Order: sequence, then C-alpha cells, then structure tokens
Amino acid sequence: MTAILAIDAAWTARQPSGVALVRNAGDTWRCVGLAPSYIQFEHLAAGDPGDSGSKPTGCRPDLDRLLAVCHRLLDGEQVSLIAMDMPLSLEPITRRRAADNAVSRAYGNKGCAIHSPSATRPGWLADGVRARAATLGFPLATASTPAGACPALIEVYPHPALIHLLDSDFRIPYKVAKTTRYWRDATLQERIARLHEQHARILSALGVHIVDLPLQLPGKAQIGSLASLKAYEDALDALVCAWVGILYLQGDCRAFGDRNAAIWIPTHADGRGVTTTSSRCS
Repeated sequence: MTAILAIDAAWTARQPSGVALVRNAGDTWRCVGLAPSYIQFEHLAAGDPGDSGSKPTGCRPDLDRLLAVCHRLLDGEQVSLIAMDMPLSLEPITRRRAADNAVSRAYGNKGCAIHSPSATRPGWLADGVRARAATLGFPLATASTPAGACPALIEVYPHPALIHLLDSDFRIPYKVAKTTRYWRDATLQERIARLHEQHARILSALGVHIVDLPLQLPGKAQIGSLASLKAYEDALDALVCAWVGILYLQGDCRAFGDRNAAIWIPTHADGRGVTTTSSRCS
C-alpha cells in the first residue's frame, strides 16, 4: 500500500488548511480522509466527520498529530509521501526563491505566477514544518531528487496543476476571494453560480483519478454566501495536492527550482498515464 498525506497549507496559523489522505488499492487511488482544516481532519480519527456547516478554524500545522490520524485511518499503515502547498526550502525562507521564479517564468503567461514568500509569510511556519518532516523521515524533495523518490515531502502548487488536470490554457477561476476580479460586472448570485460551476468541474476531474471522494458540493440554491464556499475550495485544493502527489510517485512531475527548494508540477496534461504506483515507494 502507498498513501499520500496532502495539505493545502495556509501561510499563517490563523487561516484554515485543507487536508486529504489518499491510498492506492491495486490500480485505484481512494480517498480515505478529507477535511477543510487540521482540527476537522483530526476529528476523523475518532469517527467524527464534523459539522459540515461549521466554519473551519486555523492553527499551526502539527505533522505528528496529522500523521497519527493517518495511521488510524490507514489501519496501522504509514504514509509514504507528504504533498504540501506551501513554500518549503532547505534554507530559511526570507525572500523569493529560485523555485518561485522558475514557475513564474514557465506559467506566468497562463496566470499562474507565484506570490513572493517572506520571513513572516510563511517564513518560520514553513521552516518548522520542513524541519519536523525531515526528523520524521520525510526529507524535502528538491531539484536534485528523482521524481518518485520517497518517503519524501514535496512542495506543490495547485494553479498550474489544475491547468494540466483540466487541459486548460489559463488559470482556473475558482478562488472565493477573487470572484470580483474574475467577473467584475456579474451580480453576487451570478458569481456564486459561476464559482460553483468551477468547483464542480474540478471535483469531477479529480473523481476520474481518485475514487470515493467524500466531498459533496451544495446545490446552487443552498449557497447563502460566497464565504460558505471557502471550505469547499480548501478541500478541493487538498485533493489537487494529492493528485500531484500521485503523479510524483509515477515520475510524471517536473521539479522547478534548485538544490534547496523545488515546486513539483505535472508533466502530463489531464493526468494521462496515472494508473498504478510503480515508484520507489512500492
């Protein structure tokens, strides 16, 4: 069995972070845990799916506790790979990295340039995660690491990954906080409907590669506000991170960066070739 812990990590401890756990069963990848926050993911270990109507809260990422939850959800098996959407480096993060510049050069014309990390965002938070992961046996995979090598911690970036997943030419408009920028002249209800359509599109594409997805989007008529869709966005991002992790294990990812940090991005449009887990983890 091979399992992936995927985290859509917020850059501060105040914001919630989506978490997904997937494992392979033969030629099939299944989702065995999904939550829009660390705290709600921890509740899964006790068989508590949480209140879907409650607002997720943020906290510091605790890899020990998250991996303990995975251990229980996997019936005693261990995670092989951690895929995380957060700037990570073997050196303290204080400014823009070579990895950020490399991805921005490759995907900037597709709307996927990267925000610059700093000593405060995510800074010490990311440095702590990377160091603890290494102590727990998950060294950071950099441009010097062969794709598929594990156990490992890999940095991923959902925006270019989604371009490959959906075979798109430009960044997918699915972020709750940016709907006004996406659709400037649309009414609130129109923006809610369009965002819902994008979320449904992403979920459907992910369902081709990962089965037993527990995420059910609300009907358009049930959506009272844009903010209520943020938890679904975070869960989707965690699943995208998991999908990239699957591709990494297949050797179908490319590292953008250097020997200190790398962002892993799919090399195959729409995930072609993802059928088994013939990697160094097998």
